[in-house]
Amino acid sequence: MHLSALAQRLLNLILGTANDPTRWPDASQLNVGLTGVAGSVPGRYAVDERARQQLAAPARELVGFLLPEDGPWRHGRFPVLVAAGLAGMDAEVGARLAERCGPIAAAETEVLLGWDVERRALFAEAERARGAERAQWDGPPPVVIEWLGGLPGYLGFARTALDAAGARVAAIHAGEIPYEAEKAFDDEEKSALGRALRLALFLDEPWLPALLDPLARGIAVAPTQARTLPSQALLFEIARAVRDHPTPEAISALRAARQVTRHAGVPKQLDRMFKRIEPALAERLEVAFRLPDGRVRQAFGEHTAVISTDGEVELSWWHGDRKLKAVPAAVRREHPDEVKRLRELAKQTMQQQATLFRALEAGYTGETLAPYRQLEGRSVVDRLIWEFEVSPGVWRSELGMSVPDVPVRLWHPARASVAEVRAWREVVQGKELRQPFKQAFREVYLITPAEEESGSDSFRFDGHVVDYRRLRALFKQRGWQSPFLGQWDDGYQGEAHRVLASGRWRVSLDHGLYDEHHASTGRIHFQRLAEGRWQHAPLTEVPALVFSEAMRDVDLFVAVASITSDPRWADQGPDHLRDYWRTGSFAALPPSAEVRRDALSRLIGRTAIADRCTVTDRFLVVRGDLRTYKIHLGSANILMEPNDAYLCIVAARVPQAGLFLPFEEDGRLALILSKAFLLANDTAITDPSITRQLQAM
Repeated sequence: MHLSALAQRLLNLILGTANDPTRWPDASQLNVGLTGVAGSVPGRYAVDERARQQLAAPARELVGFLLPEDGPWRHGRFPVLVAAGLAGMDAEVGARLAERCGPIAAAETEVLLGWDVERRALFAEAERARGAERAQWDGPPPVVIEWLGGLPGYLGFARTALDAAGARVAAIHAGEIPYEAEKAFDDEEKSALGRALRLALFLDEPWLPALLDPLARGIAVAPTQARTLPSQALLFEIARAVRDHPTPEAISALRAARQVTRHAGVPKQLDRMFKRIEPALAERLEVAFRLPDGRVRQAFGEHTAVISTDGEVELSWWHGDRKLKAVPAAVRREHPDEVKRLRELAKQTMQQQATLFRALEAGYTGETLAPYRQLEGRSVVDRLIWEFEVSPGVWRSELGMSVPDVPVRLWHPARASVAEVRAWREVVQGKELRQPFKQAFREVYLITPAEEESGSDSFRFDGHVVDYRRLRALFKQRGWQSPFLGQWDDGYQGEAHRVLASGRWRVSLDHGLYDEHHASTGRIHFQRLAEGRWQHAPLTEVPALVFSEAMRDVDLFVAVASITSDPRWADQGPDHLRDYWRTGSFAALPPSAEVRRDALSRLIGRTAIADRCTVTDRFLVVRGDLRTYKIHLGSANILMEPNDAYLCIVAARVPQAGLFLPFEEDGRLALILSKAFLLANDTAITDPSITRQLQAM
């Protein structure tokens, strides 16, 4: 079927060749396009009557093209619903679509037919943009989901659809509907359920957990002993929706589904998705603190299993008051399934604790107070420093949730005086508090005069050469999104970004491939979410804590992934990078290394080698019997006096037993101490790779 020129122009407009999901929910551009096709004067929010009359005939032609009487429809349901609205064919098109798709999709169609043309077209555009799977936009952005929730009837449809899906799956398992693998829902229904679930998750609807848990478990396992599923596609669509808008209850439902499925490949795929879901939950402060603490005490006759969350998560076994080294043989023999379940629960609790810690850390950049009071009674609260608004605008810092019934927030050193920071570091060190993340010893990054003058770009971490695989791992660990760079097309350059401040700010780091295994870092810039889109912002307008936390991440990337952290590079690296390696290995300290220097100043006096060590501006200087050594506090690389010859030590033993380290985010503090202990007793070194270097001098 060939379309007339006017119908083709209308089709091109409805299909929207230039999608921009950040434009939502502004309908003006669509309306200008529709009235432009009709040759009428553009309106702002409504297509005028003259335009509708002129568009009716080509719209009817378009309905016949998109939804022919025989054969498959073209471009899906939503473009034809737009054309139907312009053609005045809602009843006819609704009936024909109901014959071609399942009842859940038909119910969604009925809701959309109650909207005006503009809303239908915007909805269709949102679905096209989601299907494009853009590198920086996995699902509908929150502004689209929020807009969808405000449309007439859609939230009601969401609940009805998920309820109907659960009822259908229950009927399959009861034998009331014949079972066919992967046939429980058609493609249109799976997409509709994905939209319904995303909206319910985004709004954190209280009715959702009761519907989602049986639905997820039901579609994950066949009603027979077969290893197939009623709908693997819907299970993964649920997982993608939970990834976009996670809640603790939805994650638990997915984990339950993973446990019951018999399909060999499904658990592996879900495990990969959990790696993105857990960090995403940490960014939803309003729901993340509902995580269960996982503490368990279960008796097995004379023995007791305990999962504790004080400090590290641990599954331990007890006989009365005596802690056992392993699972009692009788329990292992008589209750193997329970032992396996408790081990899985301990592993899950560990993951939940990690997510909770990420959520607490993410709370630093929030623009509103997070619901910290939900955490009262948890052991982690007592290891953190909190601030309480004891009078309007006056905040007092305390250890633990010690002041009731007043606003509370996490203490951050950027909001404190130097004296207060020093005092809290003494408390943490003195009490040997293992904080769940760096708080008392947290780095602070202030905007520099050069950055103030530059406008919107920072180059403070520009030009560093890093191990690309290690950089990618750090991106994932810290919740940054980045496409994989490869030697194809424009794959040599990329941009990693992380969303902060509950989705209101985004920081981006430019980077590019240096060679096959290495990347180089570039500029850093910030964007704020305004009017539904990301807009570049001057550095001077970025909130202080957002700026500091973003720069802290990039400093971590450079410190850990830089080639200067590899002590073997001096001899094994390419010649053209050796100058960079030597300069960077002993350069001025970034804030992360300055905090390490402060910690070492407090620690070294408590060690057996205190009289042999001195902390300077850049180095821990260690006096051995053979030589004096300077360990750089940033790279942990070593120079030997008197001529600053380089000493390569790839590994060293751990520091003396019982020495408390107040933090160990990247392992560098322990590495520096281990090298100091080794070199302070240099006459006892037997490693030939080290003694050879000492004898050569």
